[in-house]
Amino acid sequence: MSHNNKRSSSSSAAATSSSSSSSSLNRLSPMKKAKSVDDVFDPVADDQRNPSLVAANLSRKKAAAPQPPKKLVIKLLKAKPTLPTNFEEETWAMLQSAIRSIFLKQRDNCNLEKLYQAVSDLCVHKMGGSLYQRIEKECEAHISAALQSLVGQSPDLLVFLSLVERCWQDLCDQMLMIRSIALYLDRTYVKQTPTLCSLWDMGLQLFRKHLSLSPEVEHKTVTGLLRMIEKERLGEAVDRTLLNHLLKMFTALGIYSESFEKAFLECTSEFYAAEGMQYLQQSDIPDYLKHVEVRLHEEHERCLLYLDGSTRKPLIASAERELLDRHIAAILDKGFMMLMDGHRTEDLQRMYSLFSRVSALESLRQALSSYIRKTGQCTVMDEEKDKDMVSSLLEFKASLDKIWEESFSKNEAFSITIKDAFEHLINLRQNRPAELIAKFLDEKLRAGNKGTSEEELEGTLDKVLVLFRFIQGKDVFEAFYKKDLAKRLLLGKSASIDAEKSMISKLKTECGSQFTNKLEGMFKDIELSKEINESFRQSSQARTKLPSGIEMSVHVLTTGYWPTYPPMDVRLPHELNVYQDIFKEFYLSKYSGRRLMWQNSLGHCVLKAEFPKGRKELAVSLFQTVVLMLFNDAERLSFQDIKESTGIEDKELRRTLQSLACAKVRVLQKLPKGRDVEDNDEFTFNDTFTAPLYRIKVNAIQMRETVEENTSTTERVFQDRQYQVDAAIVRIMKTRKVLSHTLLITELFQQLKFPIKPADLKKRIESLIDREYLERDKNNPQIYNYLA
Repeated sequence: MSHNNKRSSSSSAAATSSSSSSSSLNRLSPMKKAKSVDDVFDPVADDQRNPSLVAANLSRKKAAAPQPPKKLVIKLLKAKPTLPTNFEEETWAMLQSAIRSIFLKQRDNCNLEKLYQAVSDLCVHKMGGSLYQRIEKECEAHISAALQSLVGQSPDLLVFLSLVERCWQDLCDQMLMIRSIALYLDRTYVKQTPTLCSLWDMGLQLFRKHLSLSPEVEHKTVTGLLRMIEKERLGEAVDRTLLNHLLKMFTALGIYSESFEKAFLECTSEFYAAEGMQYLQQSDIPDYLKHVEVRLHEEHERCLLYLDGSTRKPLIASAERELLDRHIAAILDKGFMMLMDGHRTEDLQRMYSLFSRVSALESLRQALSSYIRKTGQCTVMDEEKDKDMVSSLLEFKASLDKIWEESFSKNEAFSITIKDAFEHLINLRQNRPAELIAKFLDEKLRAGNKGTSEEELEGTLDKVLVLFRFIQGKDVFEAFYKKDLAKRLLLGKSASIDAEKSMISKLKTECGSQFTNKLEGMFKDIELSKEINESFRQSSQARTKLPSGIEMSVHVLTTGYWPTYPPMDVRLPHELNVYQDIFKEFYLSKYSGRRLMWQNSLGHCVLKAEFPKGRKELAVSLFQTVVLMLFNDAERLSFQDIKESTGIEDKELRRTLQSLACAKVRVLQKLPKGRDVEDNDEFTFNDTFTAPLYRIKVNAIQMRETVEENTSTTERVFQDRQYQVDAAIVRIMKTRKVLSHTLLITELFQQLKFPIKPADLKKRIESLIDREYLERDKNNPQIYNYLA
């Protein structure tokens, strides 16, 4: 029985202890703790102490019957434990002492574990609300005093900012310590009460409240921060850590935007507005752009180092507005042309990059267009520069393409601007650029263009083709190109037949087969002529009738493919007349129904000449040949004698004699000496002629293009255009039947591929009315009717 009573007592003590849920209650209501059941009754231990007793017990167990299991009875205490009457006050007194020690940076005798347990006990006994209020009151008193102590402090802003930082840092450290002590309060009572904020946030709210009640402190802090940043912008070294801590204080307090950022952005605008105006006046544009780039980088770094992230966008925008946006026109006026002329791709790239930040690329694009038109106009409109116009335009286009790639990031809008501006300037002088481009190609494709590889020539052709695309009057180009191509093919002056065919192929790709049909026909005629000449040499007529000592090659040209050449009469030497007649007989026997017309102005010969100082071969034109062969039978001939003997037209004869007697290679001598050929001049064979080369080219002046040739080519183009206009008008009216004058003119502009004035179109309409293709409407003269 005594053993059972001990078990019951022990169980009651355990039950009471678990119901209190706190070790402090055991301390407040001390109660003697019973030993465990095993400690009270341990038969094994007793048997080990007395061996004889062990043997007796074993014999007794064997004889005794099994007993039922014993029941455990738990009895509750009769009275509930109670708190001491002064429990809350004593506990708070201990906590208050600890909090004040923290604020005063003094050592407290009570350890943190005991303080934490005290807060936990108060919360368990539903005293969290009053504890929170008491902590808040204690914190407010200290924060108020701390901020008040800053009023009237050092006039030195840097020292003052250091004091503010120390005050803030102390508060943070102190609130963290208090929160660690009252962590149980934060995690239970505060979390369960939605209207309350955490102890840390409560400390921030109190600091913000009393900072607003001390406007002098807040204003002085903001002013100090702004002064420090301004000093840094002016190049002085500042304490960035101090700036970082104080601005984080503003962010933590939730007053960064209202108290600091607004004033900061205003100061930034004022600073850069003044600096931008001053720097733009004092420096050139490349330096100014570099300065702007550096400033924007500095402001970006500032945001990374100590400013709040939310400030970056408005700060950079403010700097861009004051340094760039307000000065776009001034930057372009002062520096754009200089950068373009100097091909300063790096500076232009910087300008493009900066302008793109403030959405000013349209202004830059317009400046580029204006620059191209202005610069190109000087090249195109200056007649003295016609000789180098195409080369200059190609260089100009190449430099623009390089700038477009390296500086303007291959912006498609800028590419279109370059094309539009080039098309405008290249058509400022109607027809002339087209003619000069054809001449440039003739120069490049002509034999004797030394120092150029096939790859370089192909590259040049591609570049010229770019200019060709901009030409509106492509028919003018075609006319001059065809005329020059004819000379190259007939005189054997083409540098490369492959290059010629490559150019034709490029033109065909650009303008279609109709554009190159005649040009391709010219090549077919040349190839066919080679076959005809080979066939002629093997014919019976050639073997039996040709005079000895003469070789002749004939080009048979189809009239429609080749340029129109004015017929020029000349009395050929007997040997050449015989050769022509024999070839004509052969050709007409092979191709019946055709008519041959000899173009004497296109002929060229190689003469063997016996000079006293040696034999030479002279490469001359047919007219030069006719004149020189007269001197086989005469020593001296007058101008009139030569004119009567050759039958060459007066101007052509004068040019021919000029090339033989007044040029660099003087096969004849003119008496009296002079540059021009007069009616009374006489000519003799030059016995003293000498030259280092065996074969000598006597430049034929008549092969050089004259003003008359240019004019006739241009007139033929205009004549062809009239036919094209007439055909377009009839084609449109045939489809529409009835059309107003305005609509007809509009459609013609869309269909015609060359520039033409409305007045010229009106003349063609009147011509068609006279020829009864159209008629004016009887009721409205502005409407045309088609006549079938």
